[in-house]
Amino acid sequence: MNDPWWLMLIKVVVVVVVLLTWTIFNVWFERRLVGKMQHRLGPIMNGPFGLGQALADGMKCLFKEDFMPSMVDRVLFVVAPLIAGTAAFTAWAVIPLGGEVEMFGIKTYLQATDLPVAVLVLLAVTSVAIYGFVLAGWSSNSPYSLLGALRSSAQMISYEVAMGLSLVSVFLASGSMSTHDIVEAQRLPMTPFGLSLGLQNWNWLIMLPAFVIYVISMVGETNRAPFDLPEAESELVSGYITEYSGFKYAIYFLAEYINMATVSAIATTLFMGGYLPIWPLNLIEPLNNPWLGPIWFVIKVQLFISFFVWIRGTLPRFRYDQFMKLGWKGLIPVALVWIIVFATFTELRTTDLLNGPGIYIAIGVMALLVFGIVMLTDRPEPEPPPIPTGEVDAFAGGYPVPPLPGQVLPELSAVVASTAEVAEPASERSE
Repeated sequence: MNDPWWLMLIKVVVVVVVLLTWTIFNVWFERRLVGKMQHRLGPIMNGPFGLGQALADGMKCLFKEDFMPSMVDRVLFVVAPLIAGTAAFTAWAVIPLGGEVEMFGIKTYLQATDLPVAVLVLLAVTSVAIYGFVLAGWSSNSPYSLLGALRSSAQMISYEVAMGLSLVSVFLASGSMSTHDIVEAQRLPMTPFGLSLGLQNWNWLIMLPAFVIYVISMVGETNRAPFDLPEAESELVSGYITEYSGFKYAIYFLAEYINMATVSAIATTLFMGGYLPIWPLNLIEPLNNPWLGPIWFVIKVQLFISFFVWIRGTLPRFRYDQFMKLGWKGLIPVALVWIIVFATFTELRTTDLLNGPGIYIAIGVMALLVFGIVMLTDRPEPEPPPIPTGEVDAFAGGYPVPPLPGQVLPELSAVVASTAEVAEPASERSE
């Protein structure tokens, strides 16, 4: 795109205003939806339908005292939220909200800019956001904040690998990394076995494993429940933002909700047809107007945000080792196998080897391959080493550790355990 500077400025301002307004709405939306799930009303008192509650909370953070503990690294403590907030807004520069339209006599796309490697830009920007969380924990000079930052960095890096691998099949099918081209490639009709069903060629239908991997990865990438381990209040108070308050805390809060909308927008763009109308509305020609594209786009993204809220209200928090095992031993191997399978089928289709019985032979070979992988990887886990019994030094590791069953502290080794039976309580005897 070769838009004039003033048109680019208009687009940037519109995107920023939409994101800020959308975040206020999503805070209210999450509270109301979780309230409905838990048979509560949620915010209803301030403003129409309680919409003023989220705005009031944002204004409260803006006007609170900008407190900074004395032990923090002041420069990094201030820079960290700026990095997180800037990365959250920057990602939307290459996300298409609509198709090609005419504005002020100039033909342009309803997106800030379009690049040949726009998806790589999205992945790069989300990677930079990690520094905002790591520096927050490091600069706070607090054990809880540092542990939260370490968890956050390990979590986001781990699930970015699975997320990036899940997008490879999209590039292979679309032949481009431009977000606009990927959406337009999904406009083509889907004709399985030569049958026209009126459906568009949305990627989630033909790349369901990649879509599932991306959806799981995007929840881990945004540190949302049940993957909110960097901010686990039962373990780390508030994680990497424990020492933050006021406006700096509001930036992290804003970045979390914008990131949630960002990964939902990426899923919508790459898998759900982006700004294209939903079936069967796509069969109605007036509804394919590019000016209606932002409406379809917002509806799809809001459905993904509803999914975020739904799993927050229904699933318990993962244990950290379970969470990392899911990423490294579950999602990444499956994503690699899916890339091999999809690339094989794509090459066979382009060489016309899937016509006739070829497709059934290919499906049979792939089924045998998957079955073999499952059988070979299903190995029993080794039994844990036996726990030593007898006397144990509770301070051997430098930190007091309570004795396990069968172990005894040295100062209690000479105490003879009673063999008398415990008397039954009178209340139980009366029964």
